[in-house]
Amino acid sequence: MPAPVAGRGWRRRLRREALALLGHAGPLVLVVAAAWHLPLPWNPFMPLDVRQPAGPLDRAKLRRLGDRPAACHAFLESAGQRFEPLPDRAVEAGCGWRDAVRVGGGPGLRWSPVPLTCHSAAALALWQHRVLQPQARAAFGQPVQRLEHFGSYACRDVAGTGRRSGHARARALDVAGVVLADGRRITVSSHWDGPPDAAAFLRALRDGACASVDQVLSPDHNAAHRDHLHLEQGGWRACR
Repeated sequence: MPAPVAGRGWRRRLRREALALLGHAGPLVLVVAAAWHLPLPWNPFMPLDVRQPAGPLDRAKLRRLGDRPAACHAFLESAGQRFEPLPDRAVEAGCGWRDAVRVGGGPGLRWSPVPLTCHSAAALALWQHRVLQPQARAAFGQPVQRLEHFGSYACRDVAGTGRRSGHARARALDVAGVVLADGRRITVSSHWDGPPDAAAFLRALRDGACASVDQVLSPDHNAAHRDHLHLEQGGWRACR
């Protein structure tokens, strides 16, 4: 007779412990279950996808790629970026990089390959798909085939300061202009205050970049940016 009593007690304790565990994990289980029914842009468990409309979690998902090189490379591949991983360059005197890639374009788009942190390259890929090409087609009825730039990595300070630039950590790209499919060239230096269609297009590129890029600086910021758009990932936020 004692054995059955002990057995019933063990079952009761097991049930109590299972219910207690469910009480702690239940909300998480419900969140996970509900997430599978959310639209993809709103689903925190689904990876970032340039083919999906912009969503409120994109910036958080993009930031998460900065700590996950394999996931970041997978994202670049899914976005059709031409890239190759680079070995880390030891940071000395505030210059160098970690988890960088050499990237030279995307679908139907090319530029001179440059080193960028994968996180920065991912933000640039979002800008290409969601801003650059849609704005070019809307304004001119054709895509951009080449991006012109002044480079990315440079071991230097922000002009007029003693503070290292984002370029010193391969986090920034200075976009000088674009070449459309028909060969028309539009540059920040010549068209920021030029013909209305080109000027509006360049400002749309600047404004649209602010959705995924942390620091976007244009000629409206200061004279040092009179001929380019500074696109930098990481650090403080700015859209000027």
